[in-house]
Amino acid sequence: MDLKLFIFTLVSPLNRRYNVPMTTATEMARIEGTTKFRKSVVQPRHTFNAEVKGLEVLKPGSNNKKLGYKITKGRWKGKYLYSITLEERATCPRYCHHWDDCYGNNMPFAKRYAVNTSLCPSIHTDIMRLHNKHPQGIVIRLHVLGDFYSPEYVTFWEHMLDLFPNLCLFGYTARWGDDVQYAIHTQLNVRYPSRCVIRYSRNLPFNETLHEARYATDESFSGDSFTCPEQTGKAASCADCGACWGSHATKSVRFLNH
Repeated sequence: MDLKLFIFTLVSPLNRRYNVPMTTATEMARIEGTTKFRKSVVQPRHTFNAEVKGLEVLKPGSNNKKLGYKITKGRWKGKYLYSITLEERATCPRYCHHWDDCYGNNMPFAKRYAVNTSLCPSIHTDIMRLHNKHPQGIVIRLHVLGDFYSPEYVTFWEHMLDLFPNLCLFGYTARWGDDVQYAIHTQLNVRYPSRCVIRYSRNLPFNETLHEARYATDESFSGDSFTCPEQTGKAASCADCGACWGSHATKSVRFLNH
């Protein structure tokens, strides 16, 4: 058991006895490594049926005005944007600098998918359906919430890129200096530089010696970077921008605090 959680279990009865305010849902989420909104977590159930046309896990970008749907600029122009949302903290490293103030704390209505044995088969089925629906290709935003949670999960996405030549991926990860980050770098970013751009959430400028490493910084960063055009109103959505995955997007992207 996590030390902080163990201490909480000891102190909690005393808090109730002496009318001390209880730990909040956000504080418990930080301690236990979960989302604040437990009821929003969905267990994927892979029930592949060729006659079913709906998606099991992936969501169209049109569901999120910040993402957008049909990509209108850049090298992935014409493809359609989809996203996946996992449970924040449960799939993230504890050293993430947004562990405490994750923007998932303000997303009570987001549907988060838990990690179980049906997650990857469900994603695979969704991509198969979208491959038939959009022959021009799709882009998947990894991850609106959550993160890469294991090297095996990274290998799954590598397999999807192998199977579907018109599939592209982009997203951000807090992983750094572990086996998961190494897999992201070598199996995705380096192997598929024109189809996969996963940026590392670190306050660093682009460095030519670190092949295919791109960064996403916070507002405090003052080095070589560009501020997210969607946040500043220069682009209506990610689909109308494309700067993060552009063919020459070596600069770090700087995100304003949210």
